[in-house]
Amino acid sequence: MISRRGASPIASSDTRAGLLLASESPRRKALLAQAGVTPDQIRAANIDETPLKGELPRAYALRLARAKAEAAGTKHRELNPRAHMFVLAADTVVACGRRILPKPDDNGGVRDCLRILSGRQHQVITAVALITPTGMLRTRMSVTRVAFRRLTPGEIESYVDSREGIGKAGGYAIQGGAEVFVRRINGSYSNVVGLPLAETVLLLRGCGYPC
Repeated sequence: MISRRGASPIASSDTRAGLLLASESPRRKALLAQAGVTPDQIRAANIDETPLKGELPRAYALRLARAKAEAAGTKHRELNPRAHMFVLAADTVVACGRRILPKPDDNGGVRDCLRILSGRQHQVITAVALITPTGMLRTRMSVTRVAFRRLTPGEIESYVDSREGIGKAGGYAIQGGAEVFVRRINGSYSNVVGLPLAETVLLLRGCGYPC
């Protein structure tokens, strides 16, 4: 998917331009490092993440990824008007059917998510957005299907008490204690962690970023 933010074509993106990661997530930074990519700057994009009425999960993830990239890019240009950079952003959504699960901010929210996910299959959707130094916005999306085994009340409470699921999409972290809940996974594992590496690397390379 491509949308134009200005008259300049992608053409020859400046390979000397740095990379700004519009996320303070240590997971995304670590995943990029696995691909040999080190952001030159990291700046979180503070946006309203409230889903729109009737908004479907894939559209929601794409809208937020684009908004994060645009917000971080705008802030960067305000602070450094002469420094042109690639701006990379992503948003991960956990969905059961059309239902978007939250990124819970308390134990009760994590408990509610795990009860919904227990014994069911769900989708993990990550949209990745990249703004090039020429102002072109490009996106990619990854969808992974994850099936949880049925969880006992004790397992749910133990995981809730660990507080690992707070702030995570769907209330769990597959790279942590929640991995034992997974019965089956179909698709990108790194997508479930928070950044689909294959899609992200292809996006960066396709826009002229050397990696």
